[in-house]
Amino acid sequence: MSILSVREHLKNFNREQDILEYEQSSATVEQAAVALKVIPARIAKTLSFKDPDGNAFLVVTAGDAKVDNKKFRAQFEIKAKMLNADEVVEQTGHVIGGVCPFGLTKNLDVFLDISLRRFQTVFPACGSINSAIQLTCDELMEYSGAKSWVDVSKDWDELLTETSTEEEKTVTN
Repeated sequence: MSILSVREHLKNFNREQDILEYEQSSATVEQAAVALKVIPARIAKTLSFKDPDGNAFLVVTAGDAKVDNKKFRAQFEIKAKMLNADEVVEQTGHVIGGVCPFGLTKNLDVFLDISLRRFQTVFPACGSINSAIQLTCDELMEYSGAKSWVDVSKDWDELLTETSTEEEKTVTN
């Protein structure tokens, strides 16, 4: 059902028709990369966190990035604590594997991690475990209403940048 809220949200940008849906699951970064025929790094994964008061917020990172607890604490002045599955649905309206920063149940703060900036386009989910949309980083910022870019991740391939060839960014069969 949450893909419907994402469609409604993306109508505001005349992009609802650009949602990609697949027969197979795209719930994990690896599954999404296979379905979309791109490298995992180009999958924009949306992570759900809560502060000590229970307020939820989202951070969107590249598929190959992991949260760096030290950077996270420096950025947000709290320890990284993720929402559990029930809290994710309650706060976002999306199930894990389909979480995205669009069509949210609640008005949550959204932040984009700099690990995404390496790519001209990335692929966030669209509210279901078998959907995605291809967006530029500027579109992702606009459509998500993100507050800012942050640097809270580690272990991503900094050498894989916009100067990389399309062959390096796309998986071939």
